[in-house]
Amino acid sequence: PGSCVMVTLEGTRPMLVEIQALVDSGGPSPRRLSVGLDRDRLAMLLAVLHRHAGIACFDQDVFVNAVGGVKISEPAADLAVLAAIVSSLRSQPLPDKLVMFGEVGLAGEIRPVQRGQERLKEAAKLGFTQAIVPAANRPKQKIAGMEIHPVHRLDEAIRFFREN
Repeated sequence: PGSCVMVTLEGTRPMLVEIQALVDSGGPSPRRLSVGLDRDRLAMLLAVLHRHAGIACFDQDVFVNAVGGVKISEPAADLAVLAAIVSSLRSQPLPDKLVMFGEVGLAGEIRPVQRGQERLKEAAKLGFTQAIVPAANRPKQKIAGMEIHPVHRLDEAIRFFREN
């Protein structure tokens, strides 16, 4: 629980990165710590998670890490960060061969990211069989061996996590 793989871009090359999260009981002032990701963005994502998915972490310590010392500055990590947080909070692992990417907007919408097709092809090449992506990044052509789950809103993605 608390782990999700996402596809980021290193320059123009797609690269898979594991996002880890640990959500634990907090004291009187819960901590928010992120390594490799922007701390302000994490605070914003937690507010969106509460407002648009009904999942509150305001009384929990939340730690997020991009494995391997990778620094991720693009918002394409948003969906994977929230998936890892929900997975940790519920002690429910995500499927092994699942990858995802997508920017999460303040209204809970899942926004498209650059080079979605290339990201999916790289994930498929490395053996991933499922992907959750912004609906606008749905591939124009089928990617062999990859089941794509396009989502418009955060609550759709959370529902997928619960059901799988």
